[in-house]
This record gives sequence, structure tokens and C-alpha cells, in this order.
Amino acid sequence: MGEVAIGKLGLNDREIDKLRSRLQHAVEKGPLPSLQFAVARHGKLAVFETLGEADNETRYTIFSCTKPVVAAAIWRLMGEGLLDAEKPVAHYIPDFAGNGKQNITVEQVLCHTGGFPRAPLSTPQWWTRQGRVAEMRKWRLNWQPGSRMEYHPLSAHWVLAELIESVSGFDYRDYLREHIMAPLGLEHLRLGVARPEQRNIATLQCVGAPPSSSEIRGLFGGAQEWPIVADSSLLMFNDPEVRALGVPGGGAVSTAADVAMFYQALMRNAGTVWRPEFLAGTLGRVRVHLPDPMTGAPANYGLGVVIAGDDRYKPYRGMGSRVSERAFGHQGVGGQVAWGDPASGISFCLLTNGLDANPLRSAQLCAAASNRAGAAGLPRRDIDGHQQ
Repeated sequence: MGEVAIGKLGLNDREIDKLRSRLQHAVEKGPLPSLQFAVARHGKLAVFETLGEADNETRYTIFSCTKPVVAAAIWRLMGEGLLDAEKPVAHYIPDFAGNGKQNITVEQVLCHTGGFPRAPLSTPQWWTRQGRVAEMRKWRLNWQPGSRMEYHPLSAHWVLAELIESVSGFDYRDYLREHIMAPLGLEHLRLGVARPEQRNIATLQCVGAPPSSSEIRGLFGGAQEWPIVADSSLLMFNDPEVRALGVPGGGAVSTAADVAMFYQALMRNAGTVWRPEFLAGTLGRVRVHLPDPMTGAPANYGLGVVIAGDDRYKPYRGMGSRVSERAFGHQGVGGQVAWGDPASGISFCLLTNGLDANPLRSAQLCAAASNRAGAAGLPRRDIDGHQQ
């Protein structure tokens, strides 16, 4: 995947230099052992660099940046008429209906309003399809579906994986590889990596110290909940067995270039993977305005992606403040972020193997990097007139 000269794509080289400098500081003066970033525009890769103890052949665990990739398979199946966002999950997975879950819709699962954010599913149940479905049958609701939004770190995407298998007849990992990654030429983006193919995956490392309670209050003010994910629990994604499993809520591996080009494919869809009219409506419509308990801001979820919006909470959604209201994307724990902006044609991805115990610092880095990437597509007069 070759790079095209920045100038030929109308990108501002000064902003790209500022982006590079900010990320170099995070590695050379900050806690991160390595990071990788990519900027693409108009279907072409413009920038792809790796800093620190890695190179451009290195793949990273992308954590929840996996979620839109899994959603992309759901969008394809919806476009083919095999799934309906408004139908209950139990219509496709009858065993899911137990314990009051019979009316949860596919849309609610995609939008984190299904009501089962903390439903348990891990080893040994997650190793087999039979074990996963048996565990889903036992799940109970934390609250009434549709009544609130709360991020489902892993549970919702196990349901989406089972939906893919139920209606397509494919293993969810095979479906993604054959119907999403292969047609798009994304050779390094994988969910479920066999042991012999796990070379060049960056080893996750715990770095930094957690934020103080005053830091959290100072940034988010009205937010009442902040999820603390133990760094040690995230290190399970170094396990070759877990990498081979392909946890659908956060276990994909990729280069930053492939993720950036995945977003280019979403923005420039030629109809080879998704029905154009269906995808346009999916990526352009906010379906959840309920507040996100982590930030107090409206969640702005579409079907499987966060949409930037045009309100004062845009910077809290991971894409910074320099993208348009139409930008869409997703963050991942530990400092991963990826997005595409249809207004500018730019897509951006930042990945790291340094799991910073201070999520505020990693969020600030993602926002700062996204601001530079977003500004790279703006006319210089707009950049100069904007406070940075």
C-alpha cells in the first residue's frame, strides 16, 4: 500500500509536521513505547509512520476500534436484507430471549442501549459458539432496553458476532475476512489471527499512572461514572490463544494504514461491499442522543459508530474539534482512535501498544492528534484563524 505525496492530496504539510511532532513527543518524552499513525484522503494513503520500538510492518491490537469493523459486516447483511435493525435479536437467535431480553433490537445492540453492558462472557465459554450462546441465554438486564445508553465493552459485540453467524452461515471471523477485508484489500486488518500468523504484533505494555479524582472532575465536571479497566486485564490480548479467538468487541489487529483505508472505503463506497444508499443513511444518522454516563455528553451513536456532531461536546467524542459534524469513528482503550470525515475526505488512525493508566492523558493525545489530522485538510486561512 503505497503513499501518495501530501501535496497532491491537498493536505497541509505544516499540520502534518505538527501532528508528527506531537506524536514524537508522546514517545520520546512520554510513556509510550511505540505508536503508529496514518492519514489518508480521497482513497489514497498520504502518511503512514511508526515511532518508537516498532516499524511499519508492526500490527497493533486496536481494541474498540474493532467495533466499526464488526458493524461493517452487520451493515452488509442489512443491505442484503438478511438483518433488520428494528427486529429483536431473538428473531435471529431464539436462545437470546431469556430473562427479559426478548425485545432487545439489533439497533439497540449496535447503539449500546440494549441494557446488558456488564453481561459476563469470557473463558472458557467464549472458546466455542455453543458455549457463547449458552452464556447469552443466562444474561440478565441491568436496565430496561432503550431507556439509557451505557457503553457495552464486550457483551454487545458477541451478540453481533452470533448474528453474523446465524444469518450468513459463516464463522464471524471468516465472514469479515472474505466479505469485508479481502474485497477492500486490507491485508493487515484481521479479527482472529492464527498462531503461525501472529508475527509482528506489538506486545501490549502497561505504562503511566492513573489520574486523580480531581483530574477527572476537572475535565468532565458533571460526569458521575468513570470505568476503570485494569491494565492487567487488557494484557490478555497478548495471549496467542486470545489473539486467535478474535474477541469481536476489541480483539482485531491491524496497521494504522489499513484502518485509515477502511474508513476511506466507508466514505467512498463503490457498492462492491455495501449498498451505497444503505450505507449513506447508516453513517449519517445519529440514533442515540441519550447521555453517555462517562462524560455527561450526548452519546451521538449511529449504528455502530460515534458521529462527531456540531455541539459543544464534539471534542469528547474522540475525533477532536477540527472535523465536520459528519465525521464518524470510534476510540479504543489505551489511546487508539480512528475516524473518517466525509466533508474533507480525510481518514485518520492512531494506534499504540502503551496502555496508559491515565485515560485522560491518552484521550488528550487522541484529541490533539485528531485536531492536527483534521486541520490538515482545511484551507490555511481557516487554520490560522482558529485557536489551537
